[in-house]
Amino acid sequence: MTPSQRKEERPIAALIAPDILALLEESPSDVAAETEEMHAADLADVAESLPTDQVKLLLRVLPAARAADVLEYLDEELRAEVLEEMPAAQAAKLVSEMTPDDRVDVLEELEEGRSKEILAEIPAEARRETEALLTYAPDSAGGIMTTEFVQLPETMNVDEALTNVRRIARAGRREAMHALYVTDAQGALRGVMSLRELLAAPEGTRIADIAWEEVQSVPATADRAEVARMTSEYDLVAVPVVDDAGKVIGVVTVDDVIDAIVEEQTEDVQKLGAVQPLEEPYFQAGFWSIARKRGGWLILLFIEEMFTGTALRHYEATLASAIALTFFIPLIISSGGNSGSQSATLITRALAVGDVEMRDALRVFLRELGQGLVLGAFLGAIGFGRALMWGNGTDVAWVVASTLLFVVITGTIVGAMLPLLFTRVGFDPAIASSPFVASLVDVAGIIIYFNIAIHVMGLG
Repeated sequence: MTPSQRKEERPIAALIAPDILALLEESPSDVAAETEEMHAADLADVAESLPTDQVKLLLRVLPAARAADVLEYLDEELRAEVLEEMPAAQAAKLVSEMTPDDRVDVLEELEEGRSKEILAEIPAEARRETEALLTYAPDSAGGIMTTEFVQLPETMNVDEALTNVRRIARAGRREAMHALYVTDAQGALRGVMSLRELLAAPEGTRIADIAWEEVQSVPATADRAEVARMTSEYDLVAVPVVDDAGKVIGVVTVDDVIDAIVEEQTEDVQKLGAVQPLEEPYFQAGFWSIARKRGGWLILLFIEEMFTGTALRHYEATLASAIALTFFIPLIISSGGNSGSQSATLITRALAVGDVEMRDALRVFLRELGQGLVLGAFLGAIGFGRALMWGNGTDVAWVVASTLLFVVITGTIVGAMLPLLFTRVGFDPAIASSPFVASLVDVAGIIIYFNIAIHVMGLG
């Protein structure tokens, strides 16, 4: 993204940018003091309005912790560009100031070689922590968790716990300070309490007696969608991540859950549009990479649609003896595909949020059968009237009406059942995308249409 494009998108930041640019040229040492009242996100917006070389200078003149905060909010493409060109030692100094989960996210955006260079310059403790987090899949609980959280032994009383929390807070940043996790002698999770509950507790009380024992946790291998579902279902601000022994190894905070939800929805929308999910932002992804991810699905759908042509050729004689049937083919095909796409979208989303489970398959089938009957009858009545308005006889009108009824029923059932089928065999239900369902229903629609015409109109 060019500086001029960024200015157009952020007019307020563009107004402030000239002043920051002047400070960087005339008195760079004053930049930190002049911008200390600005939120890091706002300063990042200003940075995105500057030339890239000035962005690097801005980050260099800011205190490391402040520069790291600004770096977290920068546009991913710009951030990667800046870190690629920055000396490895300087880049390591900045990413070391980030929370562990954000540090991992930033390093994963870079080329592998560059990421290793920066990682080698990070202090040993932070490097070990980062390398451990990098072993988890990016879309797992382990991949989005932070290791900065507070755990307290269950033997502590309230006064000792408060002293311990203050010490931890003063020692450095802890991203997940709002939830305190109580553990036993072996470090296994035994309870949770909020900081407010700790502050309000009577002095001298054992924290084990006031902590909530029913703690919702997830393993490190849990999918981020499961973490998001749990956060929503239990109204959590953080979800503890535990190992096989039940020990807390990290915490997924609500801001990371929101990011995960956005990424999950982006992937689902792309799959519903028959596009293999992009691993990078649209403008950051390579041209041929996008073409390859779109092309594979387009070829598959093209092959599917070839069966539609095969079906039409099979009924060539029927078409020749009743040319009026030709004019209703687009109507038949689109109605079936649209109804199937609606059902596929509804069930895919319901599966994602937990409203529908595999044991509900029969209920879904019966419900969508009813929906297909009602919607198909409604569209069939409209199609019947339209056929008569075009001057066709009642036989053609009945063929169109009957076909619409059965095609819509077929579409709703196929659209609803495919996501469940894919879930059963272990595939993402979003693969049952609207174009995929529509292609299947197109072929079914042609077969239904001409078989009804043959029987109603006595065609050969």
